[in-house]
This record gives sequence, C-alpha cells and structure tokens, in this order.
Amino acid sequence: MKKICVIYWDQLSDSLSGIKKIKKSDVLFFAEVKELTSNIPHHKKKLVFLLSAMRHFANEKREQGFNIYYVKFDDPGNTHSMQSEVKRFLEKNKVEEIIVTEPSEYDTLEDVKTWQKNLNIETTILSDDRFIASKEEFKKWAENKKSLIMEYFYREMRRKTSLLMNNDKPEKDQWNFDKENRKSFKKGLEIPGPKQFSPDAVTKDVIQLVEKNFIKHFGDTNPFWFAVTKGQAEKAFDYFCLNALPYFGDYQDAMQENEPFLFHSIIALYINAGLLDPLYICKQVEKEYKAKRIQINAAEGFIRQIIGWREYIRGVYWLKMPNYRNSNFLNTKRKLPEFYWTAKTDMNCIQQVVSMTKKEAYSHHIQRLMITGNFALLSGLNAQEVHEWYLAVYADAYEWVEIPNTLGMALFADGGVLGTKPYIASGAYVNRMSNFCKSCKYNVKEKLTDDACPFNYLYWNFLSRHKDKFKNNRRMTLAYKNLENISEDDRKVIDKKSKDFLDNLS
Repeated sequence: MKKICVIYWDQLSDSLSGIKKIKKSDVLFFAEVKELTSNIPHHKKKLVFLLSAMRHFANEKREQGFNIYYVKFDDPGNTHSMQSEVKRFLEKNKVEEIIVTEPSEYDTLEDVKTWQKNLNIETTILSDDRFIASKEEFKKWAENKKSLIMEYFYREMRRKTSLLMNNDKPEKDQWNFDKENRKSFKKGLEIPGPKQFSPDAVTKDVIQLVEKNFIKHFGDTNPFWFAVTKGQAEKAFDYFCLNALPYFGDYQDAMQENEPFLFHSIIALYINAGLLDPLYICKQVEKEYKAKRIQINAAEGFIRQIIGWREYIRGVYWLKMPNYRNSNFLNTKRKLPEFYWTAKTDMNCIQQVVSMTKKEAYSHHIQRLMITGNFALLSGLNAQEVHEWYLAVYADAYEWVEIPNTLGMALFADGGVLGTKPYIASGAYVNRMSNFCKSCKYNVKEKLTDDACPFNYLYWNFLSRHKDKFKNNRRMTLAYKNLENISEDDRKVIDKKSKDFLDNLS
C-alpha cells in the first residue's frame, strides 16, 4: 500500500482530483464522524442524504475495483475526528502519502493543512477542479474592484464556458433575463414535483442510525425521497428538464401554499455533494433551449444560478474568509425566534416556509431570501444565529454556500461586499408573489391597525432605524422618499408597533 485518498461527504464525484491521482491498488478512505455530523444540528433528512450517498458512492467504487476503507458512525473505536481516524488507520497500515482534494469549508481545510506535521506523513492537497472558476481566478477578477458585482463575473463565466453565446455576443444580444423570471403563479398549472426515489436497504439503515443518534436534531427523516447515487441524480435532473424546466423561467420567483417545489429542479444538493457535474447540466439545459423545448428566460435563468451565482458566492467565500463569518454590519443582536424551528407563528408565510423546511430540508431561493431572510433582516435577528440556522436546515447547505448567501445577500451583514443594497420588502411583495397572505391572520393591506401585517410596519421601521447607513444609497432613494411622505404621527405608531412586536418575539 502506498497512498490513501481521503474523501469528504461532499466529494462524491468520479472526477474528483484526488481519485484521479491514485491507483486502484491504493485506498479510498471514508469516515462518518461527529466532527462533520454534529458541528451544528443538521436537519435529519440532510444527514440521511449525505451519509447514504457516501455509503453508496463507496460501494460503487468498491465494485469498480478500488480498495475501500470505510468507518461507519457507530463502528467500535470511531474517534469521530477525521484527522484522528486517519491517524488510527496509519498506525495499522503502511502508507507513504495522503492525498486530499481540498475541502470545501475553511476550517476543514485548515485542519487538513496540519496533517503532514501532526501525522508525520507527506500530505498532498489538490485543488478542487469541479468548479468552473478556481479560487485564484476569482481572486484575480476581484482585484482592485470597489464592489464585486455578480453580473460582470457571470459574463466572464459565460465567455469562458461559451454557454448561450454567439461568438463573443450573448444569445439574443442580452446577458440577463431576470426580469422575465418574476411571474406570480398561474392557476391551473400542473406542478410535476421532483423525481422521487424509494429508500433501499442502505438508506433504511442510515435512517435508523439518524433517528437513533440525532434524535434532538431538527426535521423529519420521512418521507425520504432524495437521490443518493449519481445515476439517480441524473434521472432526477432529466425528469426536471422534461417536466418542470419549460415553466421554470416564468415562475422561479413564485411561492404557493403547501407547494415547496413548484418548477424548481431540487438538484443543488446533488451538485454540492458531487453527484452531478455543474457544467454538464448547464450544457444539457442549453441543448433544451437550442432544441426549442424551452424559452431563453428558462435557459438563461437556470444557467445563471449555476455558473453565475454558485461560482460567485464560492469565490466571495474564499476571498473573504475567515473574518467574513463574523460580519455584522448592522450590529444585530436579537435572538432567533423559536418559530424558526417550530413553525408556530401566526404569520402564514413564515409558517409555510418553516413547515416545508422541517419536512423536506428544502425551500427555494425566494422563500429563503424574501420570507425567512427578509424577516430576519427587518427584525434585526443576530446574523450569526441566522446563518447557523440556514446551514443546519437545508440539505444543499455548506458553509461556503451559506455564509455569502445569508450574511451577504439576505442580511446585508457584510456591509455591501456582495449586494449593493439590503433586500427588504413589505407584505406587498409577499402578496404579489404568493398566495400566503390569503390565509393569514394579518391584513397585508394594513400597516397601522392591530391586525396589520408585521412585514409592513417592520419595513418602515427598518428604514427609520438605519437611515444614517442607507439614506445616500442610490438604490434606496425612492424608499426614503416614500418614508418622508408618512406623517410623524403614523411613524410613531409604526415604531411603537414594531417595538411591541419585536419585544414579544422571544
């Protein structure tokens, strides 16, 4: 035996640089450790997905002839630390080199960097080339820029991949069709839902393991329907392309009661774990467009999320860590309300989104940004607590994804590194993009009465509280002009209602 290649649970890819570096006579090393599973209270369904997918991946590589060393969560002697598990292996086996594809999260990478010294063995850390832009490429792009505008980076990625390009020009001479992605849901449309898979024996074992060892964690394990292999993930993506992608462009921002999926692909968890290749799926979507089975707003909107936003937030994460995780530009301190875990609130929109999240370990990006995120921002919830909630509850969430999305996009906690203005909205936005308000105790049309929608008075109160920070922001000129048109008496009522509401959150 000469080398071992250590595989983390979000590196389940045949094209992983570490796997390509070793021979089948070497060893692929897997370990289910508390260091990963219990560092935060991950959603039970998220844990089932990741552990089952890792077991399936190891089994597939074994069938391909690789030597596999696999430590299960409840194996006797499991030390529940990746470094100490590697050490335990080294004590019993002759190894001359450890190969690791660089982990996706900062602290994990910092730990791996200590292995060579701590374990007294050559440790080679390879770049993760499953992304379109390397960390160095993003850093070079960001150099000397006052603000990191995603749109311009996205255009560079379009040029690099040639997706939806006609030589040096974008398809239809337009880079971005975001304004055509904002239709509210149209009655009568059939919602296909995602492709679902029945748990096999491996997954059933993992469900029992999670129910036994993570009983206090948030979320439901059943029904469990996620893909847990590359083959299943590809079928799930093909199903999306055939049944939902034609409607995705129009309705990707829409929200509906008791409909967590609408026309979304639900494949971010598969991409982020390594089961699907991001460039491959973008090329498949481009083929659908060129075959005239989907419109440009569906193709461009989907591709933008993958090669634009996903690559961009990874770049921001590595550029700004480790201090980025402590960002709190608005100095928010209020504790996360219990209803983020229980869904017990009279605000129907939040009740809907948290209930969906508890059941499915999923809600789509507008629900995350404009319901739970918008409420957290308007209410001044502690930025780090909110970030840890998002990281815990969603099956596609890893720190590199969640820190920029939460602290940058949703909470403006980074002070404008990622966004040019805070994403705040009153109840009018929720009402326009969903049917949540129709079944709500609160009146979305009111901002002063006892039954007024909290989003309404919290919105105006936020503008008042943070006037010094945002009054000169060009993108908020209209909002502050409208604030000035509210009478002083009405402002006092708004501030009083906001204070009473926020004081009672806990």
